Amino acid sequence: MTTHTQADAQNAVLARIRAHHDQLGRTMSDHAVTIARSIDRLTSPAPRQAVLAAFCADEVLPHAAAEEKTLYAAAAGLPATELLVRAMLDEHAALQELAGDLATATTPGEIVSASSALNALFQAHLKKENDVLLPALAAHGVDLESLLGDAHEILGEPAGGACCGCADTGHPDGEDDVELDVRRLVPAQRHEQIFTVYGELAAGTAFVLVNDHDPKPLYYQFAAEHPGEFTWDYLEAGPEVWKVRIGRP
Repeated sequence: MTTHTQADAQNAVLARIRAHHDQLGRTMSDHAVTIARSIDRLTSPAPRQAVLAAFCADEVLPHAAAEEKTLYAAAAGLPATELLVRAMLDEHAALQELAGDLATATTPGEIVSASSALNALFQAHLKKENDVLLPALAAHGVDLESLLGDAHEILGEPAGGACCGCADTGHPDGEDDVELDVRRLVPAQRHEQIFTVYGELAAGTAFVLVNDHDPKPLYYQFAAEHPGEFTWDYLEAGPEVWKVRIGRP
């Protein structure tokens, strides 16, 4: 029988995988939306096209390959998920093809079309993984922690355990960054204070935001006002306290 300790460990791994999926999905969406908006603003989407193509090559596709060797390999042996895995593998192939289309697109219309299709498929793919594949593996008693081992691409952790996206700084866990706790501020003052602190950051530095709820609306505001000019890494994700490391690349 699964003990409470084992169940807690399993739930912790599930939460980490889903948190990384959430981070990948938000980043993909941010790039795709910015590319689409560039047409309305009569600006070239090429700079963000290059960033999104690099994101796919450096993070999305390696993440998919790591999943195939671990999560998908385990799910392929279960009757309940065998057909699902086949469909998910087909989607990985489609993601790779769309990433190639994006990288080679030359006109604004081609760039917007490729990025929009890529984002739509990726968001739907992540939802199936989070809502169907992962629960099925857990329900069949698959020990995800043992299964993943050193497959850090799935959990969003570089080798050594640092938070994804922070390893190139001197403080990968945000432990020496300035901490901005906005929980005591009224909501109307929070965003103003956060953007003031962000505006004072030097390149390559960051601060840690402490909040009493998931600051997703703040992320979308950053994405709209500072596209490609900030980093966003969850250090703690609830249920009572959220900590996000916000920095300037």
